[in-house]
Amino acid sequence: QVQLLESGGGSVQAGGALSLSCVASGSANDIDIYWMAWFRQAPGKERAGVARASRAGYILYADSVKGRFVISRDNAKNTVVLKMNNLKPEDTAMYYCAAAPPGVGAALAPSPYRHWGQGTQVTVSA
Repeated sequence: QVQLLESGGGSVQAGGALSLSCVASGSANDIDIYWMAWFRQAPGKERAGVARASRAGYILYADSVKGRFVISRDNAKNTVVLKMNNLKPEDTAMYYCAAAPPGVGAALAPSPYRHWGQGTQVTVSA
């Protein structure tokens, strides 16, 4: 069983920055966590993709965060980090780390991801 543990959420004013980290443990192997990604879910809204990064270095961002967020991963440490800059109130959500094997498709959709963290709250005030 793969466990994902997020950390780094919090509250910040608009224009500020936060960094989220996620570490995979348990029976995580290279295939199970080939893709590591961040999703977010605001109250009353569906879970949406933020960014993903593969072991091979392929990266994809949601249009809403391009130019503001940066995803990176350390394969040796089974860790993925999301650095969020110029935060906006609409970035307020619960942020989830997720992992998937190869073959998740072109979109940042949550359905192919088999392993999920418990989430960490990010709140951005105006």
